[in-house]
Amino acid sequence: QLQLVESGGGLVQAGDSLRLSCAASGRSLSNYNMGWFRQAPGKEFEFVASISRFGASMDYSDSVKGRFSISRDNAKNSVFLQMNSLKPEDTALYSCGAQPFMGGSLGSPDPAKYRYWGQGTQVTVSS
Repeated sequence: QLQLVESGGGLVQAGDSLRLSCAASGRSLSNYNMGWFRQAPGKEFEFVASISRFGASMDYSDSVKGRFSISRDNAKNSVFLQMNSLKPEDTALYSCGAQPFMGGSLGSPDPAKYRYWGQGTQVTVSS
């Protein structure tokens, strides 16, 4: 069983930066593509970014492309989301997910493909 724990969220002002972390235990993350998703109140669960199992390929939603950066350190069993130039519309609960690797070069933007999830970390951006 893989356990995921997110951290790094908080209350910031528009234009600020935050770095989210997702720490895994129980299994090696090198067997999983990883993704970050978010959900704002009253809105659907939304894909943010994904990274392939060894970090060679990344994918981003259009809403965060150029501002957010996903990375991973398999030796530390962790995944990160660097968020720059934050906007009030980035306010959401951010969750990391683990997608079992079954071929392909990118993590999926479909949350149904992810088997394990953390509890999430809240990011609030004030204007």
